[in-house]
Amino acid sequence: MNDAERLSQDPTFRLIGSEKIWERGAALTSRLESFETEVLAQEENLAGLKAISRDLIAKAESVDSQQRVVLDMDSTEIPVYGQQEHSAYNGHFESTCYHPLLLFNREGDCLAAKLRPGNVHSAEGWDELLLPEIERQQDQGKEVVFRADAAFAKPEVYEALEERGVKYAIRIPANDSLERDIADLLSRPVGRPSHKPLVRYKSFLYQAASWQTARRVVAKVEHHPGELFPRVGFIVTNLTLPSRAVVRFYNKRGTAEQWIKEGKQAVKMTRLSCHRFQSNEVRLWLSLIAYNLGNLWRRLVVPRRIHGWSLTSLQQRLVKTGGRLVKHARYYWLLLAESHLTRRLFGAMLGRIAALPLPAG
Repeated sequence: MNDAERLSQDPTFRLIGSEKIWERGAALTSRLESFETEVLAQEENLAGLKAISRDLIAKAESVDSQQRVVLDMDSTEIPVYGQQEHSAYNGHFESTCYHPLLLFNREGDCLAAKLRPGNVHSAEGWDELLLPEIERQQDQGKEVVFRADAAFAKPEVYEALEERGVKYAIRIPANDSLERDIADLLSRPVGRPSHKPLVRYKSFLYQAASWQTARRVVAKVEHHPGELFPRVGFIVTNLTLPSRAVVRFYNKRGTAEQWIKEGKQAVKMTRLSCHRFQSNEVRLWLSLIAYNLGNLWRRLVVPRRIHGWSLTSLQQRLVKTGGRLVKHARYYWLLLAESHLTRRLFGAMLGRIAALPLPAG
C-alpha cells in the first residue's frame, strides 16, 4: 500500500499483472486503499485472509512435518499516533497502542494472531488462538508442547493444557512462598567468588492458593560476580526432563520475540494507521501472510549456509536487487545484477523449489 504509487509504474510489476495494462500502469493507491479498507475488511473476506495464512502453513507442514510441535505464544506492542479505533494507553508499554496476540511454532511460522485494544491483559483471548491449534495438531497425531512467559501463568491455562494432554513450560512470577522453597540456594557459597556465574537448579512441588493441585516448579538461581543479589527465575511445568533441560527448553521461547521483531522490521507489521479497527486487522493479516511467505522461503528454499539470515537481510540482499527488463517482440528478458544474489545462489533456490514434494491434498 505505502509503495503502490511507485510500484504501479514499475515495468516488472506491470508485466506480472497483465500485458493489457502495460502502457497505463497497475492499480493506483486509491484503488488499492479501497480494496484494503473496504473489501477485505468485510467479515467473510477477513476470515478468508486468516484461512489463507493457516492453509499456507498447513501445506508446508505436509512437506516438512514433525511429530512434536512446539507452540510459543506472546503479545507485543504496536504504537499508534492518531485516533485509531480501540487504541488505548498501556501502562506497561507506556504508550498508546494496539496489543496483538501471536502464536508461533518453533520454525517461526505465525499460526494464529488476534489484534486487540491496547489496554487488555497480555493473555486476553489466549484460548481463542491456542485451543483450536492444539486440536488441529492432535487430530494429525502430533505431540504438542507449549511455552509462554509469566503473563500466561494462570490456573485456567494449566488446566486446559493438562486436560488435553499437552506438555508445557510457563514462567511464573516470584513470590515469598517460592523463595522459601529455595532459601538454601539464595545465599552465596562461602569462599572466594568465582569469576564465572554460579548457576544452580532446584525442582519441587508447589501449590498456589488458586490452584486445585500441586505442580512441578523448576527454579534457576544465578550468582554473578559483582552483583549483591542473585537472579532468580521460576518455571511451572509438567515436563519430566531434568531441571537444567527444562530451563534450556524454556529459554528457546525467546526466539518468538525475535520473530515478532522481524515481522515489525521486514514486513512493517506496525503500519496500522487506518481509523477503523477492522481495517487495521486486515493490515495486520496482510503483513503476517507476507511474513509467513518470507519465513517459508527461508526455511524451505534458502541454502543452508544463509539460513541464519534475518528476513530483513534476505529482503535487502536478495529481493531488493537491481535489474533491467528488456522487451523483445516475443519475450522479455529480466536481467538481475549479481551482488549477493549470484547466479549460483539463484539457481540453487530454483532447484530447491523444484525439489519440494507436492503437498498432500
